[in-house]
Amino acid sequence: MLPRGPSSGWTTWPTSYVSASPDSPGQGWLIGKVLRGKRVQGLIRYLYGPGRHGEHRDPHIVAGFRSPADLEPSMTTDGSRDFRRLDGLLTQPLALLGDRNYHKPVWHLSVRSAPDDPVLTDQQWAEIAGEMMSRTGLAPDGDLDAVRWIAVRHAHDHVHIVATLARTDGTRPEVWNDGYRVRDACRAVEERYGLRRTAPADRTASRRPKRGEQEKAMRVGRDEPVRSTLRRRVATAAAGARTEDEFFTALREDGVLVRLRFSARTAGQVTGYAVALPDDLAPSGGPIWFGGGKLAGDLTLPSLRRRWTPRPVSRSLSGQNLSARTIRAVLRTTVRRVADEAQTVDDFLRRLGEEGFLVRSRFSQTRPDQVTGYAVALPDDQGGDEGAVWFSGGRLADDLTLPRLCRRWSTTSAGKSSSASTDDGLTAEERQAFYDDAARAAAFATAQIRRHMATAPHAAQDACWAASDVLHVAAKATGNRHLRRAADSYERAARAPWGRITRPSPAGNTLRGAARLLKLAGAHDRNTLSILLLVSHLLALLDTVANLRQLQQRQAQAEAARRAARHLSPLVAGPDRHRAPWLGSAAEVPSSFQPAQHDFPAPWAPAPFGGGAPPQPRTTPARPRTVKHSPPR
Repeated sequence: MLPRGPSSGWTTWPTSYVSASPDSPGQGWLIGKVLRGKRVQGLIRYLYGPGRHGEHRDPHIVAGFRSPADLEPSMTTDGSRDFRRLDGLLTQPLALLGDRNYHKPVWHLSVRSAPDDPVLTDQQWAEIAGEMMSRTGLAPDGDLDAVRWIAVRHAHDHVHIVATLARTDGTRPEVWNDGYRVRDACRAVEERYGLRRTAPADRTASRRPKRGEQEKAMRVGRDEPVRSTLRRRVATAAAGARTEDEFFTALREDGVLVRLRFSARTAGQVTGYAVALPDDLAPSGGPIWFGGGKLAGDLTLPSLRRRWTPRPVSRSLSGQNLSARTIRAVLRTTVRRVADEAQTVDDFLRRLGEEGFLVRSRFSQTRPDQVTGYAVALPDDQGGDEGAVWFSGGRLADDLTLPRLCRRWSTTSAGKSSSASTDDGLTAEERQAFYDDAARAAAFATAQIRRHMATAPHAAQDACWAASDVLHVAAKATGNRHLRRAADSYERAARAPWGRITRPSPAGNTLRGAARLLKLAGAHDRNTLSILLLVSHLLALLDTVANLRQLQQRQAQAEAARRAARHLSPLVAGPDRHRAPWLGSAAEVPSSFQPAQHDFPAPWAPAPFGGGAPPQPRTTPARPRTVKHSPPR
């Protein structure tokens, strides 16, 4: 059962997730929709009217603060309804409050059952409406001074509940977090009447575009509402960034307008941000801004800071988790970027340390205070240098030796920085190594989640969250629409309930390092083998996350992971002409978890999606045995 909201002209309070008009047949539903308005008279006439598409049939009151027969508007001689008495009964308590009224004192909730649910009777809908009013605290059972309300039914699958937010004892009712109370009431009703179960209000879902945003997108020819586009771009920028400045820089490079919010107490302190698209304008001519919290709960600036602060490059890119080719490429690209930004030797070495690299300086034998060379390395898993592999500037590239860098800085005019390199210098083999290491990171995270699934499921939450980063960055790096849809679908499966930010884990840090590698690889790589290898390991990861969420009894999150896996399946199960050579013929396509099992064996594996039986292993025909017969005696 899903609560829904009515026509436009009303304000959502306090949270809403809108997807379609409430009375449009065949449309989606509104989840957690509570509407607030100023005048109850217009709302009542809308509920008793024909509706926008003539969908209102036999409107009548099924429940209320009095018996339905006593509240039903009377018929006049010309066949119309007389609403004056009902208007007076509902608005009378508002006069007691006077100036203490809410700015919008009319509370409206529409509750609808799913299309495949059984048709409920008027008595059942009356019980459901009473449950809603009791659980929200607006009209508890036995409270004679509660708010006045009615429930109008004008279709077989939903009712509209209307209340005025004023108690008859002259006090205002508390409506804080009423949307979450409504969701709890819906789940209780679903269990009582055997209706389709819906997700709890655990704040793992993203903020859905409102109806006006959807209509505007259709009107201007957009593929999706602006809110969805911004959420994807912000999530991708956050996944590939390691610092706050890098995050905002990535957003601006992606064509997103950024507006910072500063503290009113501490000068210069950034407390939040808002984003907008340059071509999404309000009637006033200015851009329409969306704060991070209006996109998703984990995209607020405090949540993003908690993601970045404990996870520097020293733990997101560990030298023990990467191949030698990848380590050299990461060091070279980063050192070249730092050299472009630096002006002096001290500035250069300081910036390398801020990047999280291990740095060694070589000093002159004649002048002990003069630096003549340097070497850099990625730290090991513990952040130390015991297992680190060191690279001098000359081993990274000929133009990265310290003497050549000093000559370049000395020729730069004072006060101006040297021009940044436009080419990252990565070879095709290095880009392929990036994808291969990202695939190994996904396989490692899959094995870690399986390890914790039975004993400590909470320990796998960080890896589930970090998997969203890999999907978003991989979708942008490859430009693949299947990966983009999978990343959008998986977002709910990644989040912890109630906006919790989990502690970092080795598996989560490895996945974030993989996202960083894919960002460094850029959008140039189109190697089918590398992409499909990565996708096959991501499929195994999504399968495992779906089983974990199912074990945790989080049905909505498990379905989100399954939906993401279904979007990726065509990449490894498409026509033969699009299949990489390692996949073999159509009859030999492995299930999504077999590539990960090959590298990281596990005692069990999740069942493949789609309900079909797993592919049977090929068997080699047994050789005929030669039986020697003894001659008869």
